[in-house]
Amino acid sequence: MADSTQTEPEPEPEPEGRAGKAASAKAEKQVKRLAHQMTAFARDHGGSAEGQLAHIGRGTVRVALVGANGDWGTLVAPSHDTARRAAESAGITLHDDFAGELAAKVRTGPYEWTRMAGIQLGGPPNA
Repeated sequence: MADSTQTEPEPEPEPEGRAGKAASAKAEKQVKRLAHQMTAFARDHGGSAEGQLAHIGRGTVRVALVGANGDWGTLVAPSHDTARRAAESAGITLHDDFAGELAAKVRTGPYEWTRMAGIQLGGPPNA
């Protein structure tokens, strides 16, 4: 006896329309720009970098990068997905948190120490 149940063919996806295509193109441009910045950071700081993503508000994400030489920097991405895709494209290894192994790689200098302490240690005043 043959199986009489038939599956319905899946409907064709709706075309995105002009607004959807524009939003998609903008997102891809953001990913490409962030990936370029991450790649440049890695190249300029020892040839590789690692990073960590952290939500900073209203959907934005901070990308903390640590170069192979211990120098560090941050970028801001419009979304977690954009930051993650850019990191993948740039070959950046992402960590779940900025502690342990990743934090141990950070090298800080006099500028960072005086800025962290602020005016108390004679650091430059905030503008």
